[in-house]
Amino acid sequence: MIDKDMDSYFPDEISSKEEEEKILYHYIPIKEMNKEDTPREKAEKFGCGVLTVSELWALVLRTGTVGMPITRLCRELMQANDNRLTTLERRTRKELLKIKGLGKLKVIQIEAVMELVRRYNMEGIAEKPIIRSSQDIYNIMNPVIGNKPHEEIWALILNRRNQLVKQFQISKGGTSATVFDLKMVLKEAILENASGLILCHNHPSGNLMPSTNDDAITHQCFKACQTIDVRMLDHVIITANGFHSYNDQGNMPV
Repeated sequence: MIDKDMDSYFPDEISSKEEEEKILYHYIPIKEMNKEDTPREKAEKFGCGVLTVSELWALVLRTGTVGMPITRLCRELMQANDNRLTTLERRTRKELLKIKGLGKLKVIQIEAVMELVRRYNMEGIAEKPIIRSSQDIYNIMNPVIGNKPHEEIWALILNRRNQLVKQFQISKGGTSATVFDLKMVLKEAILENASGLILCHNHPSGNLMPSTNDDAITHQCFKACQTIDVRMLDHVIITANGFHSYNDQGNMPV
């Protein structure tokens, strides 16, 4: 027997299909919310820190579509990504466009926010940090490529004090490989009057073991750096959860 106090949770009659859907999905369009319950009003009154991730997205994306209020759209966006921003970051534009209610503009807005997050993480790096270990390399590059869904190769150029002078992307590829442009590396090293150079690339699969191609790139770059009197100090493979250092493992060419 149901307690009468619970009657309010089970309406005797649902007036329309739209009302039934609201109960089923537990959402209320923003225009029908109490003013103080909307993400915008909550943010104004208490600050953005009290909002859920879905509510924060609702502030950014602003409007939903016919039959898809922005609150429900953002909730389903996060549910489709295991309620994790790190999962959302790895989604391609094509994958995001498959989510109901997301058009090209909203997808670009999402991509812009994720790019801002990456750049914010990069700004935490001190000006010209000194590279003392492979952990320092990982701390610098993990926010840049650690969670990317495709492979990227980057180079770090150091001066004689092992300070980071420049970091730049060499190439960008698919989920399992990318093309290595050795000429570009040497050109930048010469232009920056480099004393040391470090290669970094990510493995989207999460596997930290170097491939045969990784070994070949390491040897190729090491030999080329010797011709311009630049020390190649390390090649670091990066994932979201860790790294592999050729130097730490004693696998740098001699």
